[in-house]
Amino acid sequence: MPAEIRTLTGEELTAALNDLARLRISVFRSWPYLYEGSLEYEAGYLQRYARTEGAVIVGAYDGSRLVGAATGEPLGAELEAFKTPFLKQGLDPENVFYMAESVLDPVYRGQGIGHRFFDEREAHARRLGFGEAAFCAVIRPDTHPLKPADYAPLDPFWRKRGYEKLEGVVVTFPWRDVGENEETDKPMQVWHRNL
Repeated sequence: MPAEIRTLTGEELTAALNDLARLRISVFRSWPYLYEGSLEYEAGYLQRYARTEGAVIVGAYDGSRLVGAATGEPLGAELEAFKTPFLKQGLDPENVFYMAESVLDPVYRGQGIGHRFFDEREAHARRLGFGEAAFCAVIRPDTHPLKPADYAPLDPFWRKRGYEKLEGVVVTFPWRDVGENEETDKPMQVWHRNL
């Protein structure tokens, strides 16, 4: 049975945050994120969506269960770590809608949900008057010992959607990798498109 896609804002968005936290911890534990998350951290981190005008969660539901989600918010409301590289490139964060994360239970992949996540967030951004969209992709070395042999990068998917790498624009953000005791900064490549 295909997942039902719902665009959540306001109270519906706030009500989905705990389920989103659990989903992020589960999905981001895999390559390339290798994220060792906790519900306590996630609860605080995700609250910004409840406080930000224009924030959105596009949820994929199997019945009442959240099996996938894509988030977004105006880049101007994002953390400084995400805004600063845009400013250094002369790009105005106030004109960019930031497509934060996309997480999807592996069982539901290959059904077009990833495209729907982008379609719905881009439509939301256009309704709000944004002319650009951007997201970040984790950069890991090809020689990393935890890289799966069958891993296929999503670059072709993103290019098909009209996104291109902003060469030289990299965001760094700290998190704890699986098996590590401390957070370390992780580089992420910025991808961008005009809406």
